[in-house]
Amino acid sequence: METSIKKWGNSTAIRIPSALIKESGMKIDQAVDVQVKDDTIIIKPIKKQKYALDSLLSGITEDNRHNEVESFGPVGNEEW
Repeated sequence: METSIKKWGNSTAIRIPSALIKESGMKIDQAVDVQVKDDTIIIKPIKKQKYALDSLLSGITEDNRHNEVESFGPVGNEEW
C-alpha cells in the first residue's frame, strides 16, 4: 500500500490507513517501537507485560517483605 511522508508541525508523519492498523492488531494511542533496519522503517507494538498473582506472590520473601503499617484513627465519618 503506498502512502507518503508529510510535514506535521516541526516533525514528519506517515498516515497509516485504518485497514492496516486493524490488520496489525494495533490500536490508536498504543505505544510502538520504531526502528530502522537495512533502510527499512519497522514499527512494532509494545506489548504490556501480563502479571499473574501467583508469580508476584512467589517473589515475596521474609527478607523483602515490608513491616506492618500502623493505621491511625478515623479522620472523617469512618466507622472502625
